[in-house]
Amino acid sequence: MDPVDIEREMAQLDALYRSVAKEPVDIAELDDIGAAVQAKLARLAVGDRAETVLRAVVEAYATGDESARAAIRRLFDRHSSFRWAAHLPREWATAAEFRARLVHLSACDQGADTRDEILALQDLCTRARRLGIDVEPILDEVAAMSSDTDRYGMGSMRDIIVGYGSRRAG
Repeated sequence: MDPVDIEREMAQLDALYRSVAKEPVDIAELDDIGAAVQAKLARLAVGDRAETVLRAVVEAYATGDESARAAIRRLFDRHSSFRWAAHLPREWATAAEFRARLVHLSACDQGADTRDEILALQDLCTRARRLGIDVEPILDEVAAMSSDTDRYGMGSMRDIIVGYGSRRAG
């Protein structure tokens, strides 16, 4: 998938996801908000298409130069409903799959809230370690491709990934 196709697909999916992403939360659904949101996303029937686009984005980000990676980070900023809704499958068990999820996290560049991204990073690394994956080399690799811009006053994505790796390794 070339960059023009990626941008077009991401924009189309963003428009479809926006209805769910921007919809007010129904207080009656608070007990099981995750299931309610997942059901609404499933009704859109674009999950496979979004995964295909997301995998192309992850590949382009991982193999691209800094200019290409910056452009992808801007795409995620512009298409925030896609960023919120599109994810790789929840089930994974290999170092390559861990790396893909970490690259995705890097490309989202702290998303809308750095704290959510830190929790996602912790969750990914905890799961990878439980699976016996040596996370530190992958953290180092992905940190090197991550942004060094401190977007929200909590450090850059590069700093967050490096810092998390060094805290856990020591």
